[in-house]
Amino acid sequence: MKLTTSLLGATALCAAVAGTTAGAVELEVSHWWTSGGEANAVSKFAEALNATGTHTWVDNAIAGGGDTARPIMISRILGGDPMDAFQFNHGRQAEELMEAGLLLDLTDVAEAEGWKDLVNPPSLLDACTIEGRVYCAPVNIHSWQWMWLNNKVYTDLGLTVPTTWQEFVDTADEVRAAGKIPLALGGQPWQSSGAFQVMAIALAGKEPWLAVYQDHDESVVNGPEFTAVFEAAAQARELARGSNVQEWQQATNLVITGEAAGQIMGDWAQGDFAMANMVAGQDYTCLPGLGVNEIISTGGDAFYFPKQDDPEVEAAQKELASLLVSPDVQVSFNLAKGSLPVRGDVDLADANDCMKKGLEILAAGNTVPDTNMLVTPDTSQQINDLMTEFWATDMSATDAQARFAEIIANAE
Repeated sequence: MKLTTSLLGATALCAAVAGTTAGAVELEVSHWWTSGGEANAVSKFAEALNATGTHTWVDNAIAGGGDTARPIMISRILGGDPMDAFQFNHGRQAEELMEAGLLLDLTDVAEAEGWKDLVNPPSLLDACTIEGRVYCAPVNIHSWQWMWLNNKVYTDLGLTVPTTWQEFVDTADEVRAAGKIPLALGGQPWQSSGAFQVMAIALAGKEPWLAVYQDHDESVVNGPEFTAVFEAAAQARELARGSNVQEWQQATNLVITGEAAGQIMGDWAQGDFAMANMVAGQDYTCLPGLGVNEIISTGGDAFYFPKQDDPEVEAAQKELASLLVSPDVQVSFNLAKGSLPVRGDVDLADANDCMKKGLEILAAGNTVPDTNMLVTPDTSQQINDLMTEFWATDMSATDAQARFAEIIANAE
């Protein structure tokens, strides 16, 4: 990889765009990537910035995931002590900060480097844009719609590794009888909410899912497609009994170690499988859309840059924005993260089997927007609260469906 040459070229371009040549600047970067695989991936960004020989990445990782990190980041920005860059998901999470004029305008960088023509799908850059101005650098496509299975759990039991959700359910009793947890699930609200969303699009289908999350049609929630989803979710809740872990990576580790057979989790889980030296298609199996509907959501992560009253810092921020989208960095980061690059013009010959599946689905256009692009943070929190209660109690599928319909009816 011609990393250093590429990075220096991108740095020079951004300095010219910014109209200011940045001196040596330490950039504090806040994010919530703390698992082994995530830490390895984010180190690729840090190495790229440090390789310029000018600026330094100062890492500020916040444990606990996005639900914990986002309020901390927002509080610092509103309190007048902003970091220099921060990670949010694609979507509406930073909408109010952009509208309030608290974030650096990156339009000159985006236009000089042709982000509009490079970023795919276009919705990723659209989520960074307000009134034609670009305020963030998208770095990856992360999709929730995956299930991960430990092949050895099944082969040791003389079972065929499942290829669909129903096959997974049909083998669950034998897995449980062998002392294994059929379905690993952590206790964080976003995990239970995310697992439900995966089941919804896989089992109800794309059109009903869009009618609910995009059009906020409560009648579809009350229809037969979502009745089936809630009944399946109640079944999945029983399969997850005994996980007794909180963090998503702890649940992933249950699968890695063979204590659990499977997990519904986004493609970021691949980073931890890779750190455990597990090979896709050999040691573990991935089922996009639960093996039922091979659709992925085009969520992921973007970096925003709070305004700073210092021209050199601003120039350095723009240089970092450029690096994050540059071809070499896109490849090194996403191969480590397990996500897909936002550019379609990069060499992914080293992608593993699961990443190649994601690329094929993306190329075929079998995608939906991430829910963060379709509902407000307030609506998302209401769904999280409901799903946390549903997965942690014996709430009936019927009651959960009724409450979910009410949330969707009032969604913005």
